[in-house]
Amino acid sequence: MGEALNAPIRKTKRTRRPFVLAAVMLAMFMGAIEATIVSTAMPAIVGELGGFSLYSWVFSSYLLMNAVTVLIYGKLADLFGRKPVLLFGLTVFMIGTILCGFAESMEMLIVYRLIQGVGAGAVMPIATTIVGDIYSTEERAKIQGYLSSVWGISAVLGPAIGGFLVEYVSWHYVFWVNIPLGILSMAGLWFFLHEQVVKKKHKIDYLGAILITIGISSLMYILVEGGHRWNWVSLPSILLFSVSAAAIALFVVQERRAAEPMMPFSIWKEKSIFIANTVSLTTGVMLIGISSFLPAFVQGVMEQSPIVAGFALTAMSIGWPIAATVSGRLALAKGYRFTSLIGGVCLVAGGALFAMMTPTAGPIWAAAGSFVTGVGMGLTSTAFILLIQGTVSWQQRGIATASNMFMRNLGNTIGAALLGGILNSRFMSYLEENGTSGEDSPTLETANLLLDPNERTSLPAEVKVLLQDGLTVSLHTVYLGVLLFAIISIVLIFFLPKKRPS
Repeated sequence: MGEALNAPIRKTKRTRRPFVLAAVMLAMFMGAIEATIVSTAMPAIVGELGGFSLYSWVFSSYLLMNAVTVLIYGKLADLFGRKPVLLFGLTVFMIGTILCGFAESMEMLIVYRLIQGVGAGAVMPIATTIVGDIYSTEERAKIQGYLSSVWGISAVLGPAIGGFLVEYVSWHYVFWVNIPLGILSMAGLWFFLHEQVVKKKHKIDYLGAILITIGISSLMYILVEGGHRWNWVSLPSILLFSVSAAAIALFVVQERRAAEPMMPFSIWKEKSIFIANTVSLTTGVMLIGISSFLPAFVQGVMEQSPIVAGFALTAMSIGWPIAATVSGRLALAKGYRFTSLIGGVCLVAGGALFAMMTPTAGPIWAAAGSFVTGVGMGLTSTAFILLIQGTVSWQQRGIATASNMFMRNLGNTIGAALLGGILNSRFMSYLEENGTSGEDSPTLETANLLLDPNERTSLPAEVKVLLQDGLTVSLHTVYLGVLLFAIISIVLIFFLPKKRPS
């Protein structure tokens, strides 16, 4: 009788896939548009708040917490279900987003981006995991077209809205456009996603979470500040490297003995998952190197508007969804390795275009490099997600998906820190070698003026040329690094086993 009474209730609690998919797409859209909007607005933010030397920290702080929390959220989603974890993440993300819009200094913005990153760690991996739960392998390959459209729409709207708000309203509003989207996404998940999760007592791996946070934070800090605040071979550098290495080593030990490890290394024993995650790390470095610093080159060196800089970056997010749509079907027909290799070739081609970019090349050249790189990202990332989700069971799908996202986020974090440190140290060296001596000689912070159109026009001609040449040389070094990681990526893909979806 009790079962009969409960039967209608179960029927009304059935997951409504179309509405859940729409809610998931909105959540992913928030993460996608965040990248294009903030990158487009950063030159204006630096121009108003100052602090060019802290430029990369605005990205690094967000990416740090994103990278650290993604594993925690992935594990919690396997233990307690996807719905409560994603709802919590979206709530924290929106709180951080609101605060970012009220930032009055670069230091405040960096702190608020930390909060935003704590929430963002749940968005992409859990949203992707939900799709893996409610659709079959064949459906997942096809549904990538819908998910990829998110990147295409955000690619067009992000820079357009960001550039418009920066030029005609204020950069503060760039952060607030996500709030209504977040509310709609949370409502869709709350009312239409229903999970059957077996409730039991779990042992959360708090120590593992603390150790990986310390390890990544220490590494990121030295990568950002090394060669700028202090020498690479100095007591602070050695100390931070030692702390990072010790924390990561202890993290590995902890995960092997934990009852319910945050990162079960058993899934890494699968060769295809190991290579897919490693390539996600290298492509993550590439992604942040392009998205973080391309607007600075287009605006500061090519002297284009924020909207033009935004659309140069947009080309990547247009190429990505187009390729992702093809990738799912291509992987079903030809296999994951074949699809990923084509993507690897595109990554190298895109990296080469950026490495050869000059101030006179124009924004079309920058957009071409972005598009080709986006195609490579779309082909590889989609093939990797399909491969990973088809390899593990439901009980490990959350953490397996999160591990791939973690590696890309870790690549983003390391890339923002490493490439940001290279940019700062190379720029400083150039100014010291070519600048004039004295109190009025240009410094790293003088680059703030280069990113503000009004201030740039008031600069003396020789100072403007010096700064633009310094920024060109510095960014060229950054893009050589991007090309190097593209080459590493395709070499690793060659070792991917020949495997087709079952």
